Amino acid sequence: MLKTTKILLAEDDQNLGIILKQYLEAKGYPTILCVNGKEAWEMFNRQPFDFCIVDVMMPIKDGISLTEDIRKVNREIPILFLTAKSMQQDILKGFNAGADDYLTKPFSMDELMARIQAILRRIEISSKGVARINDVFEIGKLKFDFTKQLLETPEGDIRLTSKEAALLKMLCEKPNDVLERADALKTIWQDDSYFNARSMDVYITKIRKYLKADPDVNVVNVHGVGFKLVIY
Repeated sequence: MLKTTKILLAEDDQNLGIILKQYLEAKGYPTILCVNGKEAWEMFNRQPFDFCIVDVMMPIKDGISLTEDIRKVNREIPILFLTAKSMQQDILKGFNAGADDYLTKPFSMDELMARIQAILRRIEISSKGVARINDVFEIGKLKFDFTKQLLETPEGDIRLTSKEAALLKMLCEKPNDVLERADALKTIWQDDSYFNARSMDVYITKIRKYLKADPDVNVVNVHGVGFKLVIY
C-alpha cells in the first residue's frame, strides 16, 4: 500500500464528505474534498492525484460524467464509485464509464478501506490485477494456461477451444482495461464483419460462464467499445 497516495474525493453530502476526508487522512491518504462534479473536474486538472472516489449522484456534474471526462485524459488512475443505487444496470453503467469498483451506500469505513487497498494491491503487484508468468495467468482464484488451453477453477478444470483461449488471453493482457471489439476481431477472426462480431459475443458469453467459478472475476460490456475483464 502506498501511504503517499493522494485521493480526490467527490461527494456532495458535506457531512459524509468531511467524515470520509478525516478518516482517509487519518489512514495516511492526503485527500481533497469537492462537493460537486464540476469542482472535482477542475481540481483534477489543477493537481496530480493517485486515486479518485466519486459519488454518482452529484449536482452540476454527476459522477458518471466526471468519470467519463477523467478517463478521456487518464486511463490508469483508479476510480471507486459511491452510489445509493444497487440495480445491476446502474453498476454496469459505472463500469462502462470507467470505474474500477463501487460501494453501495450505506457502507462501513472498513469496507471502504478494504476496497481502496485491494485496488492499490492490484496495481502494485501485477500492473492491473492479473499475475502472469510466460503464458500462464493468475486471475483471482483461477489459473489460465494459454499454451495448454486450460482454465483451472475451484470447481474443476475447463478445456478451452482455440478461439476461447485466444480471446481470454487478450482479456487477461488488459485486466481492468477495455479490450476493443475491433482489435479482438481482427486479431482472432482476421475480420470485423457483423457475423464474426456475433460469433465473438457467443464466445464472450461462454467465457463469462467459465469465470463464474470466482465471483470476484467477470467480463463486462463497455457499450459501443468492447469488453473489460474486471477483478474486484
